[in-house]
Amino acid sequence: MTSNVQTANGSPLADRAVIKKVAISSFLGNFIEWFDFATYLYFAVTLGIVFFPDAGASGTLMTFAVFAISFLMRPLGAIFWGSLGDKKGRKWALSVSIFLMSGAAFLIGCLPSFAVAGWFAPIALLVLRTLQGFSAAGEYSGAAVFLAEYAPNNKRGKYCSLVPTSTATGLLVGSTVALIAKATLGEADMLAWGWRIPFLIAGPLGLIAHWIRTKLEDAPVYKNAAVRDRSDKPAANQPLMKVIKEHPKSLLCSIAATMVNSIGFYVVLTFLPTYLTQYAGMDAAAAQAATDITLLCYILLLFATSWLSDHVGRRKMLLAACALFIVLSIPAWFLVQQVESFALVMAGELILCVCMACNDGTIACYQAELFPTDVRYTGAALGSNIGYAIFGGTASMVCTFLIDSTGNMYSAGIYMIVICVIAGIVQFKLAKEYAGKDMGHVGE
Repeated sequence: MTSNVQTANGSPLADRAVIKKVAISSFLGNFIEWFDFATYLYFAVTLGIVFFPDAGASGTLMTFAVFAISFLMRPLGAIFWGSLGDKKGRKWALSVSIFLMSGAAFLIGCLPSFAVAGWFAPIALLVLRTLQGFSAAGEYSGAAVFLAEYAPNNKRGKYCSLVPTSTATGLLVGSTVALIAKATLGEADMLAWGWRIPFLIAGPLGLIAHWIRTKLEDAPVYKNAAVRDRSDKPAANQPLMKVIKEHPKSLLCSIAATMVNSIGFYVVLTFLPTYLTQYAGMDAAAAQAATDITLLCYILLLFATSWLSDHVGRRKMLLAACALFIVLSIPAWFLVQQVESFALVMAGELILCVCMACNDGTIACYQAELFPTDVRYTGAALGSNIGYAIFGGTASMVCTFLIDSTGNMYSAGIYMIVICVIAGIVQFKLAKEYAGKDMGHVGE
């Protein structure tokens, strides 16, 4: 339920108890998604041995390939969940998607190994990862839309920062679990059952998030738009076509922001631990510890950059992120290769962390603001997941391929620069500023 308090522009303002529940459910959903994604990536070497034992050293690459292929379903998932979220409500779509997403993760933890089930094991892994990717497609964007439509106009960036913060927290916990498991379990136990524990945890967490979401209502701005749309059923029933036909520039801006998010988030926070151990020869525990420290700093920076975006605007923050990546990627990659010095490796990771935070503390709110209420879920989810499918799921695989094929350790940094140049041009040419405006009027 909402209170009768009004914002400065006359739109209803939800009471704090409701916003708190929305925040908790949004945080939990993304936490589960990224905890399991982190688990998958941080246990990539172990999973390669469990599911692709005959591939030898290429098992890790095949594990990354399964991760990448599952992302191809994300645009379809975005269309499905986005359309349902715009037509049936944000609450409904998020309640169902979290149930399927966490269920798929739980079942991965129950899978037999290749040694037990042969090719059934990796095929089942691919199917479940694909289902997880499909179900997760609307989670990040849906949670951002849910929060943005409830949050006060002048603090929207701050509230929406809970979405990227929850992803980073999921990675941090996943990284910590991996660190503890690798430090305490022998290789035999890790291969037999140790890798399963994080996936199995997703089951009860998903049920908790699902229960919380069933107790919520959609924001007044969505309810008002839904009432208006009853007089325009063709448009209301075809949010995908409306996004493509009427908001192509906003869609491109959403994809561009996700490009930067993808190459930063996936390369720095998921690929680097593998890179440091397999290529640079760093001790696995030290590499994992560096990632944990980086994640902690990243979480703190997200709150700072989201607050800043409420004051200076989202567009400036996104352009700043592109510029910083272009200038600092190569120096940062030089530092992370100095594995004889933990301090230098940390310095390189923290430089990339600052670049990421400028984009990632802004992106969730920015993508929710790009589209009007009647197609907001579809637009935000579609742009985000097209970007993730092309650049996010492939990031670890592309970086591994570039380094293996060229022998140049800077090739991953060059890849980051190219992506940020493209994204920066798109944002500079097309991006508009909606910070501080009422959610009933943004994206129009």
